[in-house]
Amino acid sequence: MNLKNKKQIPLDMFIDWALYNKKSGFYMKKNPFGIKGDFITAPNISILFSEMITVWTIAFWQNLNCPKKINLIELGAGNGEMIYQMISSFEKFPSFKRACNIFIIEKSPYLKKLQKKKLKNFKVSWINTLNKIKTGPKIFIANEFFDSLPIKQFIKKNNKWYEKYVDLSDKKNPKFIEIKSNLKKLEKKIGTNITCNQKFIEYSPLSFEYLKKISNQIKNEDGGLLIIDYGYLEESMIDSLQAIAKHKSTSVLKDYGNSDITYKINFKLIENLINNLKLKSQGVTSQKKFLMRLGILERAEIISKDLPFSKKADIYFRLKRLIDKNEMGELFKVMLITDKKTNFNIGF
Repeated sequence: MNLKNKKQIPLDMFIDWALYNKKSGFYMKKNPFGIKGDFITAPNISILFSEMITVWTIAFWQNLNCPKKINLIELGAGNGEMIYQMISSFEKFPSFKRACNIFIIEKSPYLKKLQKKKLKNFKVSWINTLNKIKTGPKIFIANEFFDSLPIKQFIKKNNKWYEKYVDLSDKKNPKFIEIKSNLKKLEKKIGTNITCNQKFIEYSPLSFEYLKKISNQIKNEDGGLLIIDYGYLEESMIDSLQAIAKHKSTSVLKDYGNSDITYKINFKLIENLINNLKLKSQGVTSQKKFLMRLGILERAEIISKDLPFSKKADIYFRLKRLIDKNEMGELFKVMLITDKKTNFNIGF
């Protein structure tokens, strides 16, 4: 999309351009992950995170009665660290390794190049659409994926709804404006009364499209979707739009293309959407509880047992970042979505 002749565009269109424009988009031209980047994700903090996701994945496969072929799909693999550690861990589980076909959905050519370099010794397929996944049961893993998809915002004033747009009349100084909106069409499309008891709405059309396509595959061929993302559980939606550059908050409209634009997932909205898609939530919990239930403390104890104090301290410092309530422990939530006949609560 070219913004050259655009004067006013919806917020989600602006975010899509800022993050994914082929030439200048934030995710299309750089590696934003790590200390030298703009933010750090759990797999880059500690190998323990990826190991726990590995344990969970194999347990879920076993719950599906160990199918001879299983598709594992990571939605947005970042710099490839999590799937790299997971594949390395699969070496200890040869029967699962033989059964597993691994796919990555990645929009950024820059990040795809990084991933391919990191994963060059492993059999991994990169795809642009969910339709290219092989038939059979599927495990989708979305770690900080949905928060990277563009959102729309709506605000209620005097019993009327307005959509947030970006005014680009002055390209150097864009500003937010509000345009009257009819949400009836949106509610009909997604099958839920999204405006009920709300004064503010954040909604990602692209997230809904992914949920819809994934739901069809799960219902037809079995499997599940594991979502790990920062978000909240309250019914009332809030304005959580934010931009981050070099590990610090910045303005959404300032220096767009050079900062990550993100938001907090409303897991109640996700639940409403999947209910209408005839799927089931096996539970929503905090990252802290999820990782602890999978045995992350015990695993940390095992790998640090014979190490010198400095290395042991580093392991526990990294662990603290993952599970402390003032770090990622409570801010991040974990949700499992399956078909209605599946029952699986490990981690929840």
